[in-house]
Amino acid sequence: MNDRYDSGYDGDQQYEIVGYDDYGRPIYQQVAPPQQYQQQVQPGQQPYDPYAQQAPQTQGYEGYGYDPYTTGQQQPVPSYDPYGPGAPATGYDPYGQAASSGQQPRVAEQTAPSVPTPRTAQAEQTAHVPQQGRPVEDDGPRAPGGPQPQGERDYSTQQFAFVEEPTGDSEDVIDWLNFTENRTERREEAKRRARGRAIALVVVLALVAVGGVGYLWYAGKLPGASSSDTKAGGATSAAAQQRDVVVVHLHNTKKGGTSTVLLVDNTTTKQGATVLLPNSLALTDDNGSTTTLAKSVDGDGSSGTRDALDTVLGTDIEGTWRLDTPYLQNLVELVGNIDIDTNADVPDPDATKKGTAPLVKKGEGQTLSGKMAVAYATYLAAGEAQNAQLERFGQVMQGVLRKLSSDTQAATVTVQTLAQILDPSLTDKDLGSFLARLADLAKGGDYKTALLPVQGDGTLSAQASSAVVKTVLGGTAKSPDKDAAVRVSVQNATGDKGATEQARVALLNGGFTFLEAGTAGAARATSQVTYTDAADKENATEAAKTLGLPATSVKKGTATSNADVSVVLGQDYKAGS
Repeated sequence: MNDRYDSGYDGDQQYEIVGYDDYGRPIYQQVAPPQQYQQQVQPGQQPYDPYAQQAPQTQGYEGYGYDPYTTGQQQPVPSYDPYGPGAPATGYDPYGQAASSGQQPRVAEQTAPSVPTPRTAQAEQTAHVPQQGRPVEDDGPRAPGGPQPQGERDYSTQQFAFVEEPTGDSEDVIDWLNFTENRTERREEAKRRARGRAIALVVVLALVAVGGVGYLWYAGKLPGASSSDTKAGGATSAAAQQRDVVVVHLHNTKKGGTSTVLLVDNTTTKQGATVLLPNSLALTDDNGSTTTLAKSVDGDGSSGTRDALDTVLGTDIEGTWRLDTPYLQNLVELVGNIDIDTNADVPDPDATKKGTAPLVKKGEGQTLSGKMAVAYATYLAAGEAQNAQLERFGQVMQGVLRKLSSDTQAATVTVQTLAQILDPSLTDKDLGSFLARLADLAKGGDYKTALLPVQGDGTLSAQASSAVVKTVLGGTAKSPDKDAAVRVSVQNATGDKGATEQARVALLNGGFTFLEAGTAGAARATSQVTYTDAADKENATEAAKTLGLPATSVKKGTATSNADVSVVLGQDYKAGS
């Protein structure tokens, strides 16, 4: 295969580039062969011109020689075979010395053929030869503008301007694609933001709804969740409520005497209360004997008194807080004084002259310092009952709770700052946490103070004490242990004061716990033994037998709040029977 630019259709024709058309394609024209390629002319022989019209020959020509631009007659053209017997002695070497040296061969003019055939215009026309050049060996770098090797094209940069310079249409297309892409991205980003906002809104609404329902439930305002909505079984609901109870004993280190209150935190209803316990409250000591609250605090101490109160009130007291008057004064000063409504003018206990202005004035919204608070909490005017002083102590305690921090850690620090030696049943952290919860209730208005009603003989009236014992303290919610003694309360209605002591001895010897219920206002003829729970029927029958009462006296009814079995001794009771 011959793919060289310098090869013609007859094998030895040459072409050269004379220019480029409008599309950048090269334009070739035919050139005369070099002088060294001319045939050797023998004497008597005409030189060969392959581009001229040949005269008709009779010998040595065959095949073709037709010139369509002549007279129309077919002219025989002699066949040329460069490898035949008539070939010139000096042949053409396309890869000879001229090519290898990088020099262009000199072009000699061809001798016109001997036959005077006129050349046509077609023979002079330039030709377009779309042939591929031969591969050119690289002889190293060449100087710019220097001669190019044979067969290698010399291109200029202007021919390829269309590659380096994009048209304005392509720039418009690129700009449009960029605009479309950016616009699509902006739309997608807007959609993503909208979805994010919608999700955030739904989450916020859900949290608000849950928080609102939780607040209503916490505040007891959720319909159907309030304890007040339960009409039936109100006593059972009160008994099932969870309460934290701490007993506080105030010791007056100057004048002597004690005052006792119960601090109650109802964790079910979120209510707080201070229950005032009169010193005349009848209790049972460790020996089973009847005593008063005041004597129990002085004699039995904190542990014995706490157990006795649990027995009488049916509570579960968690700890005891002994608060001497100097510590009460420090506590008021630590919380930053208190504001309460005072009901009496309290003189200064350190005053030496009469007519000195009172230390605490009667009125609403009085601000009390530590010393003033102690004086008011321990003040008892002439002719007043002990409950009056107890109520003032209750006012001071509620005022302290309103000023105490609701934060558990801060309240604990306040307790620790007092530097008290607390009862082993109550640590400073437990007391601080308990007081912080009560402080929160007191500040929110969910706190009250109630006085436990006690009869003249120290016993509890079933009607008067039910509102406090059952509602505030839970009443008989505390069930006795399996092996605990049955509690039997005895009321004397015989008209004989000695019958109570005789019944106490009989019951203690029988293994019962004796609770004195006082003396009835009027005597009655027959005795009565009452039990509340069906499980106590057998205990009630056994208590009646121990007292020598007939079995017909045992009936199911309502026993006192602090006893399993209630006994009313009538005139039919015979001591020692």
